[in-house]
Amino acid sequence: MDIRCTGWNSIYKIGTVLKKQSDCEYMLLLIRSRSCVFIDGAEMHLPANTLILCSGRREVECSADECAIMCDWICFDAGDEQELMESLEPVFDSPVRFADTEFICGLMRNISEEYYTLGARRLKMLDSLMRILLIKISDVAVRRDMSVQTTEPHYGLLIELREKIYRNPQMKWNVDTMAAYVNMSRSYFQHLYRETFGVSCIADVISGKIEKAKEILSETGCTVSQVAAMCGYDNEEHFMRQFKKNVGVTPTKYRKQL
Repeated sequence: MDIRCTGWNSIYKIGTVLKKQSDCEYMLLLIRSRSCVFIDGAEMHLPANTLILCSGRREVECSADECAIMCDWICFDAGDEQELMESLEPVFDSPVRFADTEFICGLMRNISEEYYTLGARRLKMLDSLMRILLIKISDVAVRRDMSVQTTEPHYGLLIELREKIYRNPQMKWNVDTMAAYVNMSRSYFQHLYRETFGVSCIADVISGKIEKAKEILSETGCTVSQVAAMCGYDNEEHFMRQFKKNVGVTPTKYRKQL
């Protein structure tokens, strides 16, 4: 990976327009404040912590939606790693939201700091950090299908709700609670959620619980009963049935396969 320029915690005043430089292949932009983005002329108002990987295939421009825009950015060329880029199948030129951007933001900060050092292994460090960053972005986007492909005026609230669902799998999510969160009728909310994300709201709640369960099983020694409780299940057997249905194996077997 050949990083051309980068910035972390950059703040641009209102009226500033951000877009990919013509002399680089890609620009990775993590927008940490509310913003207005034009993609091929179509206007979108995006919530904070939205990421766009610009490739130049579509015209993407970003400007402040409030008084200023805060972002982290990296302009880079794939160089000899074009095969890696293609294998990751990243979402290009479209806004993408994650349930937790802390890890990605931290990587971008490390890349920016390393870029301006004079260390002997600077290039190797940058290459490794960029690989981790791109793999993480691709992995999360594929597993959670968090790409935003709609101009529906309510999608910002829907994304915030989905983020909260994945952050808080222990909560007792139901259709009425979720519809109230975005101030919609039950039927309209269910229709719009499926249209926006391609999955029903209840199925997404289950996916959030299972993803969290997999994380806990992978990183801790918690018992299956404890994992079930941490993911919002009152019944351990119910948790085990849903886990096996979604993952294909029981929680215990999943942990042994790691």
